[in-house]
Parts: sequence; C-alpha cells; structure tokens
Amino acid sequence: MTVESIDRATASRARGAERTQRSLLDNRGVRVAGGALVLALLAWRLGAGPFVDGLQATTWWAVLVALVLTAGTTWCVAARWSVLCARFGRPVPLRTAYVSYYRSQLINATVPGGVVGDVHRGARHGWRGVVWDRVLGQAVQVALVGALLLPGGWRWLGLAGVALVVGAGGRLLVLSVLSTAGHLLIFLVAAESVGVSLSAGALVPVGALVLLGASVPLNVAGWGPREGAAAWAFAAYGSTAAAGLAVSVTFGVLATLGTLPGLLVLGRRDD
Repeated sequence: MTVESIDRATASRARGAERTQRSLLDNRGVRVAGGALVLALLAWRLGAGPFVDGLQATTWWAVLVALVLTAGTTWCVAARWSVLCARFGRPVPLRTAYVSYYRSQLINATVPGGVVGDVHRGARHGWRGVVWDRVLGQAVQVALVGALLLPGGWRWLGLAGVALVVGAGGRLLVLSVLSTAGHLLIFLVAAESVGVSLSAGALVPVGALVLLGASVPLNVAGWGPREGAAAWAFAAYGSTAAAGLAVSVTFGVLATLGTLPGLLVLGRRDD
C-alpha cells in the first residue's frame, strides 16, 4: 500500500467520523424536545409536588453512596470499553479509559441530548469501540429486565439463564452486569430516601425498568423517559405514579452528582 493510499484511507475515515459526529449533534434538538415533552406531561398530570419531594429527599448519605458506587460502575464500563477498543485495533489504556469515561458521563448528565459525552469519546478514541460499548451495555440491561419481569419462579429461572450466558460470555458481560447492578443499588438508595412502601423484591424489577427508560436517547441530559418509566412502573407495581416520579427525581440527582468527580478531569488531555 502506498503512502498516498494510506493518506486517502485516513482522510476518508476522518470524514466519516466527522459526519457521524455532526449527525449525532444535529439530532440533539429532537432528543431534547422528546425529553422535555415527557417532563411537561408528567408535570401536567402530577403537578410539581413529586419533583419537589424528590429533590428534598436527596440526603448527604445518599450522595456519598452514589459517589462511591459511581466510582465502581465507571471502572467497570471503562474496563469494558478498553477491552473493546483493543479488539478493534484502537487500544485505550484502562487509566485513560477511566478518565475519559468519567468525563463522558459528566457531559452526558449535564448537557442536553444525553450522548454528547459519547460523541466526545468517539471523536478522540474511535467510534467502533464507543458504539459497541453502548450496544453491549444496552443488551445486558434488556436481558436483565426481561428476566426480572418474569412472574414467580420463572424469574429465578430467567436470572439463572442470564447468569449462564454471562458466565459463557466472559469478562465483558460480567463487567456489564456489575455496572448495571451498581446503578440498581443507587436506585434502591433513592427509593429508601423517598420512603416508598414497595418491597425490595418489587423495587428491583421496577429499577431495571427505570434504567431501561434512562437509556432512551430522547432526554434532557438524562431526564424525561426515565421519569416517565418510573411513574408508570411504580403505579403498575402497586404504588403511585407520584411516588415513582419522586424516586426518579432523587435517582436523577444522585446519578448526576455521582459523575461530579469528572470535573477533576474535564479539561485534562487523555494520556
């Protein structure tokens, strides 16, 4: 292969990455509008009370737990991304991945659209690793939600099946499960802070549904579908939509505050 052909291939990949980045950013308005519409509908139906209750229920101990758990979940997803990047020929050392992922989460949690941080990672370290990182995380969440929503003893059978698949799939799936479990724990902390009456057995599948709602890209910095999913799920499991919305607000605050260590590396260049 000649130097000229290498230069042309490199330029073509760069143009493709730029087109992908522009496409993601151009769709940000649609994502924000979708999330804002969900929040407006919830405020219209349930009033401002659940939003205020969720904010007031955020305690210092809950924030501390969220910071610790987010540090762990960030390590899990950073390790997963690092392995994927190495497999795609664009190695990202774990330390660099950890710094970049913290920054990415902070940006996603504070900038409307919910994917700007991932666009930043993709532009710096390659798109294939970022895309597959998100796809793998989504697939594990869907599998867990499906298993947790099964009735009675079928739930344990479904979880056992997920465990077998994860065990056979190796490190990447294990890291994805650990990350999802950490976010579920933060959700349980939020529910405890609000003081909902649902049992832990009901809260876990509800939390899985809320996490799935949080992954819908029509949001305002993560807000919107997550709150809609929580309102619906809590009502479906015997609580109230207002309680679900309050828990989701607390969860959203904790999830955002958990990414604040990303401020320490926001302006830092990746190694």
